[in-house]
Amino acid sequence: MNKKTIGQKILNHSSTKIIIGLIVCGGIVGVGQTLIQQILNATSINKDFKNLIEGLFVAVLTIVSYSYLYKFYEKRKITEFSKKGITKNLTIGIGLGVVLQSLTILVIYLKGGYSVVTINPILFIIPPLSMAFTSAIFEETLFRGIIFRILEEKLGSYIALIISSLIFGMLHLANPNSSLITGIGLAIQAGLLLGAAYIYSRNLWFPIAIHFAWNFTQSAIFGASVSGNAISKTLITSKIEGAKWFTGGQFGPEGSIQATIFCLIAAIILLTLSYKEGKIIKPYWKNK
Repeated sequence: MNKKTIGQKILNHSSTKIIIGLIVCGGIVGVGQTLIQQILNATSINKDFKNLIEGLFVAVLTIVSYSYLYKFYEKRKITEFSKKGITKNLTIGIGLGVVLQSLTILVIYLKGGYSVVTINPILFIIPPLSMAFTSAIFEETLFRGIIFRILEEKLGSYIALIISSLIFGMLHLANPNSSLITGIGLAIQAGLLLGAAYIYSRNLWFPIAIHFAWNFTQSAIFGASVSGNAISKTLITSKIEGAKWFTGGQFGPEGSIQATIFCLIAAIILLTLSYKEGKIIKPYWKNK
């Protein structure tokens, strides 16, 4: 066995592909974001619009860096961002995200814990809009496009789903007002559901749409905190109060029990459909 063969095996190992992907995509986006911030800071553009432009730039840079890296690295066509079926995936994904978040808020409302304080100008949706699509595209590309997809190739759909979900939940433990309970909740709400969405659609547009709609509806429309972070401007200024189990407390509705239950049900439905349609990938040792 020569050194070239050893080097090729190391380069094509799953862990290597994940690490390189995270470093390259994260690094390019980080540098690009810094540069666009410096350029925008030199202008007199409104702060909210600066953040919107920055978010669009980061989103495009994320998709481009991922696509070119893995097209070259894995020598294949990047179907994860295919235009085929994009309208269907975005429409259904946004609809599902809105419904799941609305059901979560509905429980709070029915328990007497949600009330509208003020309805603000329409331009107040710009900050949460910027946050929602930027985080959806960046996080889904890294977590579902890189971590989950590459793990799934070797370990199969179910094991990759568990590992990537736990990683997603653990990383959110660092968020403001987070706890072990909220971390587990996010592992199910986002990790499990969005991973199941990728398995079912076999592209990133579907989980991106769900992720975007969930965050945007939660913040811009219902005026709630997102993963412990309060948004400065929202279309509706709301007051959420009551027991932590159904309001999520200061972490926001994602910390509630109903959010986890609704997302778990949706994930189970998607996984069941994926199984029936033969979209579940087996671990490599079961294919021998």
